[in-house]
Amino acid sequence: MTSTTPRTVLVLAGGISHERDVSLRSGRRVAEALSARGHRVVVRDPDATLLPYLEESRPDVVWPALHGASGEDGALRALLAAQGVPYVGSTADAARLAWHKPVAKVLVSRAGFSTPESLTLTRDSVRELGGAQVLSRVHASFPGAVVVKPATGGSAQGVTSVESEDELPRAIVDAFTYVETALIESKVSGTEVSVAILDLGDGARALPVVEIVPRSGVYSFEARYNAGETSFFTPARLDDVVAAAVSDAALRIHEVLGLRHLSRVDFIVDEAGVPWFLEANVLPGLTETSIVPQAVAAAGLDLGTVYESLAEVAIRDSGERPFD
Repeated sequence: MTSTTPRTVLVLAGGISHERDVSLRSGRRVAEALSARGHRVVVRDPDATLLPYLEESRPDVVWPALHGASGEDGALRALLAAQGVPYVGSTADAARLAWHKPVAKVLVSRAGFSTPESLTLTRDSVRELGGAQVLSRVHASFPGAVVVKPATGGSAQGVTSVESEDELPRAIVDAFTYVETALIESKVSGTEVSVAILDLGDGARALPVVEIVPRSGVYSFEARYNAGETSFFTPARLDDVVAAAVSDAALRIHEVLGLRHLSRVDFIVDEAGVPWFLEANVLPGLTETSIVPQAVAAAGLDLGTVYESLAEVAIRDSGERPFD
């Protein structure tokens, strides 16, 4: 779905989350792609002047390119909806579910998909119950390698792969640096893959599976956003049957969580070909090194046309025009 009518698109980028710099890069790429299609694009940092600005300027659609809590926890989306402003991406309710990794894991597991065994800790629980006792119990419950990550957030910030018990305390502290809740998951060995889900108005579909091979062995923040630090294979080097299973799982998880327009679902595929759900991204990165633009290209689609179509779908889903 594309438009021959130039639209006024407000791209929100930056924000106050730990992912501000990545957001600015994503926002810039979105703005460039839409401008090249002939649309009027304004890029703004969200601040106290945003809501009055929306009332006065009346953009056709808002594109929240805000990574982190400011754009993905549902709050901003709820305010945009309350103000009658069309926006690209999932609704506030769906964003809240996917944003909180432990909640998303429960919903996905109940739907019948594999996800690593996990335990969720809050900073207060560790303080009240005693750090040494809590960590001892965690280690006893997860005798093998684990991955410790903030329960919310993205770009691998605060994520640590833990191979031994003495590494666990520092990993928990690192996760608590970002949020008050940490998720400890059993580490699943296998092939790391990601699937972008796209809906251009004719139903959601999975784009080609992307295989992720970091040079360091860990898909860290640096590996994600520094060119040359990670090799990507699109389509992934998976058996056709396994690749189809991964794509189907991503599409169904997108639906289970109630996501719309654009999302990205991450997995580890084990030796048996089983995809293990890690997380779903409400607003996947759209930078020059991000997975979604690579998947769009592998599908034979033009990035500017895709972004234009997403803007049109957002306008349609909101009732065609804002403020009318």
